[in-house]
Amino acid sequence: MRAKDFKASSHLKFIIPSLIGIFLFMFPIFGDDGAVTIPIAILAGWVETWLADYLSLIMTIIISITAIGTVIAKAAGKEALNGSPFFQSLFNVPPVWVITRLLGMIFAIMVYFQIGPEAITSANTGGLLLDSLLHVLFAVFLFAGLFLPLLLNYGLLELFGVILTKIMRPLFRLPGRSSIDSLASWLGDGTIGVLLTSKQYEEGYYTKREAAVIGTTFSVVSITFSLVVIQEVGLGDMFGQFYLTVAIAGFIAALIMPRIPPLSRKADTYVTEEPSDQKEEVPEHHNLITYGYTKAVERGSKASGIGNFLKQGTQNILDMWMGVAPIVMALGTIALVIAEFTPFFTWIGMPFIPLLELMQVPYAQEASETILVGFADMFLPAIIGSSIESEMTRFIIASLSVTQLIYMSEVGGLLLGSKVPVNIKDLFIIFLLRTIITLPIITLIAHLLF
Repeated sequence: MRAKDFKASSHLKFIIPSLIGIFLFMFPIFGDDGAVTIPIAILAGWVETWLADYLSLIMTIIISITAIGTVIAKAAGKEALNGSPFFQSLFNVPPVWVITRLLGMIFAIMVYFQIGPEAITSANTGGLLLDSLLHVLFAVFLFAGLFLPLLLNYGLLELFGVILTKIMRPLFRLPGRSSIDSLASWLGDGTIGVLLTSKQYEEGYYTKREAAVIGTTFSVVSITFSLVVIQEVGLGDMFGQFYLTVAIAGFIAALIMPRIPPLSRKADTYVTEEPSDQKEEVPEHHNLITYGYTKAVERGSKASGIGNFLKQGTQNILDMWMGVAPIVMALGTIALVIAEFTPFFTWIGMPFIPLLELMQVPYAQEASETILVGFADMFLPAIIGSSIESEMTRFIIASLSVTQLIYMSEVGGLLLGSKVPVNIKDLFIIFLLRTIITLPIITLIAHLLF
């Protein structure tokens, strides 16, 4: 079938929702502070400001309802929610996530009411999550979840999937549609990329390997947050050089990571355990553009009405709020407590001292303390390294923290809370490998710049 064989209404069902989705998730605009962002982030920012005084309480309630609901669902038995597949998947989770959700509830209550040890309730640990990060996630999830179907259900991914496969397959061993995940992350937020990846995986468009690669390699840090990082280390005037360095190092890491364990060992099967059989060849009577457009119109023509759109959007929001927030609160707090109140990250950074000295990085010992602390939170290396006197060292620390990509207070916690098939061991190994791959590249560029 060709695109001309479809009715005009079918073309419009692809074009109009997809253009709205592109505008909301990928169209770069200037925010109130002059930084480049996307409309979804602007909307989220307004809600965050409007509800600023209530969001900590709202998130504590959401996390508590999730934990209590999970315990009740477990006590009632698996059959109790058979009539509602959505709530079945939301509340019937493995025992490890039951414990994690309960822990998230305990931490949230402790932080909100300021009870218990300071190590947990401190503004740099549990407080950072409940009173800052979870505010952002609430607002981003509200709009990203509601409007995500515009990117997923109306043909946009089919169009890009066909057109960009010739690039994404040979370079990154991924389908073309994964380019949308990366672009949404780059312009918007890494959390949006993780959500896109998880939804695509659940719907059978990515294999386990592809979902793991995309979630850990292409859910990149947004331009906006990168600007915050470089300003924190006092080098805001070098944003152009900094972001180019990040892009080069990230691109090389993206070429290497899918080809080595643990990502290369993930199964190339879909959630249904069926072998990969999605055809990417273009039929003889088509070229890439016409075939991609035809597939997009075909998908758009099958999309359901506004009622189903709102239902799916609402389910996305609940899935994100209740499935992800408790995980981020529990695991993020633990990681930040370790970073703030123990010398653990200082100890594990020691093996990097000889390497940093070999690469002639000034203040190698101080820099080594920031190398692995980013696994807890991406902003920690910039905070710790901001007092180092050498501009070159601060530049390296800032660039490395962004290219490491996996941090438990956000993307790491999101990945663990999602359906993407990675565990905490995978995430730490991936974080370590990205560090080893990108550090020499960043250091080489830093020597050329300083």
